[in-house]
Amino acid sequence: MTSPVAVTDLEIRLANGATLLNATSMSLQAGKIAALTGPSGSGKTTLLRALIGDLPQRAEVTSGTVQTLGQNVFTITPEALRALRRHRVAYVGQDPGSALNPRMTAAQLITEVTTDRAPHAVSALMSECRLPDALAHHRPGALSGGQQRRLALARALARKPEILLLDEPTAGLDTALRDEIVDLLRRLAADRGITIILACHDPHVVDACADTVTTLSSPAAAAPPAARRKTCPAPDTTVAARDGLRATELRVAFTHRGHTHQALDSVHFHAPVGGAVGITGPSGSGKTTLLRTLAGLQKSDAGSLTWGGHPLPSHVRKRSREQQKCIQLIPQNPLGALNPTRTIGASLTRPLQLHRTVSKPHMPARVRELLDDVGLPADFADRYPHELSGGQRQRASIARALATAPDLLLCDEVTSALDPATADAILDLLTRLRTERRLTLVLVSHELDLITTYTDSVHVLDQGRISGSRALEQVGGQSV
Repeated sequence: MTSPVAVTDLEIRLANGATLLNATSMSLQAGKIAALTGPSGSGKTTLLRALIGDLPQRAEVTSGTVQTLGQNVFTITPEALRALRRHRVAYVGQDPGSALNPRMTAAQLITEVTTDRAPHAVSALMSECRLPDALAHHRPGALSGGQQRRLALARALARKPEILLLDEPTAGLDTALRDEIVDLLRRLAADRGITIILACHDPHVVDACADTVTTLSSPAAAAPPAARRKTCPAPDTTVAARDGLRATELRVAFTHRGHTHQALDSVHFHAPVGGAVGITGPSGSGKTTLLRTLAGLQKSDAGSLTWGGHPLPSHVRKRSREQQKCIQLIPQNPLGALNPTRTIGASLTRPLQLHRTVSKPHMPARVRELLDDVGLPADFADRYPHELSGGQRQRASIARALATAPDLLLCDEVTSALDPATADAILDLLTRLRTERRLTLVLVSHELDLITTYTDSVHVLDQGRISGSRALEQVGGQSV
């Protein structure tokens, strides 16, 4: 039987000689699940996109071939390639929200691509991907990152593909949802005979569903993962520190055509100066909405915010330049912070210019320093976001947030798409900054190990409400 995917000695480089993918070979069987693993920057996303003949700008195949469903994707006609992508192969990227039309509802987004447009068929697809019917009338902006990811998966399945390509399909999902998606992928392979290839750094997902594993090597070998360690400084208990950021009775609702979703319901929240506060809860519980509201990107319907004991306007445009500079959000989707038409260096320079944190002659040096802080080479300043891996883009997004020398960082699942070594390096960096600058951290994560290692306290969100708040010692090894 002909292999649905055959990759032979494939190597991909940028025009400047930088390697995106070391020489790689693999051959897959129909109806099986293959996992691509390896450190951030090893080329997992590059290889996935190469299977549909899509290379980053300025990149080229320097050796090898790719056969997808018997066709060489780099030599077939543009018409044949479009037909392959439209009807036979489905791809769900690491940042699925960026591919969803923000003006359409979830049901409309599925209907526009499905082969069966009957309402019951659309509802069945949503149910299969663990999306409640109540979300059918909501637009992507009212969905959590995990819900956007499942909506993108439903759109992919609606086309009934022969091959399904998934880039970190469980990133940002809580444990229960992750296991449900793993079960769904196994059933899709077994019952529908779909060949599934997923890029994944989560060993549990790989062990649970992959029939074969291809481990990619990084062009620059990464250091082995270090054991997570408790490095958090003792929280400051002075009166000034207790001020920090406070939210009182926050309420946020999304309404579309008479359907209302209460995203936040009477939420009280406190992040003391110099502290590290964790937020956890199931997908769709309101974690991202809470961070966006604290950042001033989502206007609250009710409630109040204070920073340092002073009123904080709910909309970022009404905040002072100093308030804007002090509070920075690192989104779960790094493409939400990086302009695709600008180089990474230009994206880091922009906040330096806006907030005048350094003089113009010193900006290039500051950009190099920011890249070094997050573990990226200096020459990444000349690259565009699409030329970076998902993990590299996340690090660049963190560097951009650090450019304003903020006092408070709101971090939305910043390690969900990173391998363990890179995740530990990023969190150790944030902890060091917290110690040196009395930086306040708010970390959203589904990972209990991360929460207990790098925060002082944790708030549990459930259906838009804080259902529990406890100090680290009270969390211990128990599930939150």
